[in-house]
Amino acid sequence: MTLNRRDSLKALGGTLGTALGLGPLARPAWAQEIVRLRLAHAGAETDSQHLAALEFAKRVKARSGGTLEVQVFPNSTLGNDNTVLAATRGGTVDLMLAGNPYFTGLVPKLNALDLPYLFSSAEQAYKVLDGAVGQQLLAELDGFSLKGLAFWEVGFRCLANSRRPVRRAEDIRGLKIRTTPNPAHLKAFQLLGANPQPMPYAEVYPALESGAIEGHENPPIIMAASKMYEVQKHLSLTRHAYTAMPLVMNKARFDKLSALQRQWLVEEAIGSARFQREYNARHEAEVIGQLRKAGMQVVDQPDNAGIAAIVREETRRLYIEKNGDAVLKAIEAVR
Repeated sequence: MTLNRRDSLKALGGTLGTALGLGPLARPAWAQEIVRLRLAHAGAETDSQHLAALEFAKRVKARSGGTLEVQVFPNSTLGNDNTVLAATRGGTVDLMLAGNPYFTGLVPKLNALDLPYLFSSAEQAYKVLDGAVGQQLLAELDGFSLKGLAFWEVGFRCLANSRRPVRRAEDIRGLKIRTTPNPAHLKAFQLLGANPQPMPYAEVYPALESGAIEGHENPPIIMAASKMYEVQKHLSLTRHAYTAMPLVMNKARFDKLSALQRQWLVEEAIGSARFQREYNARHEAEVIGQLRKAGMQVVDQPDNAGIAAIVREETRRLYIEKNGDAVLKAIEAVR
């Protein structure tokens, strides 16, 4: 039988593929399909979550030889946190980053991570999030069309406002403060006599500017990135709660990828979490200095023990009533 040129090349490709253990249908790298994934978040382009998202995209592209491309959309370009979460579950957005409280409506056990004064240090938080407890909590998102890849971070939350310095618990009374939708955050500020008002982060700056709210609570690095110093005069380093930031993917989209592609995404999500954490640790003192120069009055050592005494036990009691104490005990066993 005589083979034409096309059949000869096909046969040669099959022979080489078999010899390399790739099978006769394997295609060369230049012919592989490029998979493009959209990643959305609410952070500013100068925020560490965006820098880490760009790092994640770079790592994934390099790891995959250019066959996986992550396109990053910051600043709530594709919608606020609630909108993007719904879009990611529905599959119109592939990946998203948002603070842990936005996922607690799906998995109430995640509320444990946001309890006031839960973590004594960033190192303890990382051990919990990267260990068995964190992985079990991420796995619970599988039932809601999401694949949890890794925990990035919002960080330790501090309180800023436009009315007065906060040095002790009574200074918080009466303030209209934007919080996350987390029940523990809402309850904590109610216990302190404040008026907590949950809203998407994209709405916070204009609400502060208009006077609809008087304060909010976020890590200083996020305040600086979002230029909150333009509408907030007082910053108090309360560090009253740590907030994780899950990086999640539409589960159906994740499951359609090859095993190797899934491995790359998970491993680089974990690596980029470390990148962001290290970036935040290196720059926090510098950022607080920048906020001072921008005109914010900073209370470095508020009475955190006094604030914790009001909110800690009651928020834990309410969590345990709804979710049991197993997750809390597992977290507190990590030191």
